Amino acid sequence: MDTSSGRSGRIPVCVVDPLGLGDVGHLPASLELVSWPTAELARIEMIVVADAGRRAFLEALGQMSHLRVIQSTSAGVDWLAGHVPPGVRVHNARGVYDGPLAEWVVGAILAMNRGLVSARDAQAHSAWRGFVPTGELAGARVVILGQGSIGSAVAERVRPFGAKVTGVGRTARDGIAGIADLDRLLPATDVLVNLLPLTHETVGLVDARLLAQLPDGALIVNAGRGRTTVTAALVSEVTTDRLRAVLDVTDPEPLPPGHPLWALPNVLVTPHVAGDSPLSIARSFALAGDQLRRYAAGEPLINAVAPHLLEAIGS
Repeated sequence: MDTSSGRSGRIPVCVVDPLGLGDVGHLPASLELVSWPTAELARIEMIVVADAGRRAFLEALGQMSHLRVIQSTSAGVDWLAGHVPPGVRVHNARGVYDGPLAEWVVGAILAMNRGLVSARDAQAHSAWRGFVPTGELAGARVVILGQGSIGSAVAERVRPFGAKVTGVGRTARDGIAGIADLDRLLPATDVLVNLLPLTHETVGLVDARLLAQLPDGALIVNAGRGRTTVTAALVSEVTTDRLRAVLDVTDPEPLPPGHPLWALPNVLVTPHVAGDSPLSIARSFALAGDQLRRYAAGEPLINAVAPHLLEAIGS
């Protein structure tokens, strides 16, 4: 990758969230670190964008006439869909959040199946209420919808419990089922883990028809994107107590006060934190630093985002 573009002097780069600079590490003298916010938007060639800086970045994007690379500190890039100018490459933080997010998924399944959520609700009322936990992870049929690095990390952690795991990707391949196989898989699924990215293909994919195919008592775990599930259809299923759900993402998000999902005893909601930890956030900026050094050296960058993930999604 040639980063010179016939230019002389240092390469202007920018990190939108200065709080992450300590984890970015030492940058070579060939890079000029432009402070954010800046009046020099047109000069920037590569920019690192963290969650907190997304809005400001998108508002300024049209002025970045020399921008060549966007490095996101998140794994999901749906916030960029439909906004990336021609010729600009996007790279994400794939792999950074795999461990903590996979731990959250395992914890979510165990908390619901072993009755920890019910016990906590009873504890809040100082009530000693005996119950029989819903089930065991051993022998459970777990379908993981979305087979990127996070899906693989979830499968690696669930299998040692004795669960029967089936991965589902965008298309079928060796050892992985495809979206078209869901009609066959869902009627025998005990736990559906939704890790889908948000694209024009996945909006509303988990709809009333798919949910109706799950057996009574099945658990839905969504740590992907809220808009991949039709919320009204999910509410209908969990309100009747036919299905259960653990949701780290919702539609709308944040989930507003008074929404029916808040009050249901068979639903657990966390505020989009499944992949977060102090270590994962530090790793995301360390990865960005590695990418900046690769760019300065003219080396290939890792974690290129596939074009279909950046296509406009629509409402």
